[in-house]
Amino acid sequence: MSKKGEGRSLGQYALLRIAQALPLIIAIIIINFLLINLAPGDPVTALIGEFPVPQEYVEEMRANFGLDQNIAVRLVRYLGNVLRGDLGFSFNYRVPVLDLVLNRLGRTIILMISAITFASIVGISLGVAAAKWRNSFIDNFAVAFATIGYSIPVFWSGQILILIFAIWLGWLPSGGLQSIRGDYFGWALIVDRARHMILPMLALSLRYMALTTRLTRSSLLETLNSDFILAAKSRGVKSRGILWNHGLRNAAMPIITVVGFHFTFMVAGSALVETVFGWPGIGRLLYTSITARDFPVLLGILLVVSVAVILVTLITDLLYAFVDPRVTYD
Repeated sequence: MSKKGEGRSLGQYALLRIAQALPLIIAIIIINFLLINLAPGDPVTALIGEFPVPQEYVEEMRANFGLDQNIAVRLVRYLGNVLRGDLGFSFNYRVPVLDLVLNRLGRTIILMISAITFASIVGISLGVAAAKWRNSFIDNFAVAFATIGYSIPVFWSGQILILIFAIWLGWLPSGGLQSIRGDYFGWALIVDRARHMILPMLALSLRYMALTTRLTRSSLLETLNSDFILAAKSRGVKSRGILWNHGLRNAAMPIITVVGFHFTFMVAGSALVETVFGWPGIGRLLYTSITARDFPVLLGILLVVSVAVILVTLITDLLYAFVDPRVTYD
């Protein structure tokens, strides 16, 4: 334990945040289980559909899926299975949930990291340019772009991108993971998949690019009007050094916050984008599992996403501590 007034090391701070996250994960598992199992809809009815079957067959299927037990028994059994690394068996796909989710997770992670990286680079650059040349054409363009980009729903922007770049211009494929007519290997396969990822990445990143632009501009303008910036100018520090070494570094805290939260909100956006573009990731799997009432898959996706969000929050907190060591103090 560190004494009052003394800062913890970065490692101690990380261990403390991990210890605080473990009870949160358990609470999330319980809440997700209760919400999904108490929601309207029966997975057995969804699987059978309109086909007439005897009631005995329905009861047999419920017993096979473990749905004949009361919710308390099912919750205890589910918690025990999760602690052993078993997320259950998919009602709809007839495969283990962990294998199904991990098979789709990599594609969603690649899409989201690409979108976050692109949105952060373009948004920060445009926000810095807008703050540097305030009231110029660049500033007006950045403000208009931030307003419009943040207002457009992600599913609508995805359809507009398909209409322009896939149908009218024919530059990019409209959806899917890769071309089904070509037999690609090596670099040709990578290039083909990258071309398929461009449009969903743009659609997913547009809203967050606009938000990053607006926040970077406002944070940097506020910092550049601070007293220490005026003092640096009076000492003869060059404008480039003031902008990058003093202004942007001190405006980084809210920017780090919003970039970290991008990952959290992109999960919901990825479900829409992956559905529009036919991208086979966990977002599209989440959508199909909701329609099929596939409870084990829904719980598995929510658990994986929750853990990922907590990890991103931890990384964001560590970046806070790196930028401003006072974060680690008692």
